[in-house]
Amino acid sequence: MSRPPLPPFTAETAAQKARLAEDAWNSRDPERVALAYTQESQWRNRSKFLTGRPAIEAFLAAKWQRELDYRLIKEVWAFAGNRIAVRFAYEWHDIAGAWFRSYGNENWEFTGEGLMQRRIASINDLPIAEAERKFHWPAGRRPDDHPGLSELGL
Repeated sequence: MSRPPLPPFTAETAAQKARLAEDAWNSRDPERVALAYTQESQWRNRSKFLTGRPAIEAFLAAKWQRELDYRLIKEVWAFAGNRIAVRFAYEWHDIAGAWFRSYGNENWEFTGEGLMQRRIASINDLPIAEAERKFHWPAGRRPDDHPGLSELGL
């Protein structure tokens, strides 16, 4: 299975890969998201260590049951060869209605077929008031005209 764009990445293809990942995560569909990873993909997400698509799917299903009205923006930080580093922010609320903006960085490593074989994510949560939210689009893909992280001053 091939998942273009393929390494080695250019500025353009790294940005495409990050936007495709953002779009998939904003779908909040664990099965769809997991297809971007190898069968044996290795993850570190905060303090959790996962291996393989089934573990990734289960993790994401649980995540989106807790993190409601999830909206994510990713931006390429650096790239070289088969690796991309992104920074991101996402907004969500818990079941009690408390809002958060989660900030983080991810390091991605890809196979020659464009599947992610390693994802290392560091994430911090900041409680915010609902009035402080910056991500206002309907559930799903971020509209092309919605500002990115740099334009939002994040």
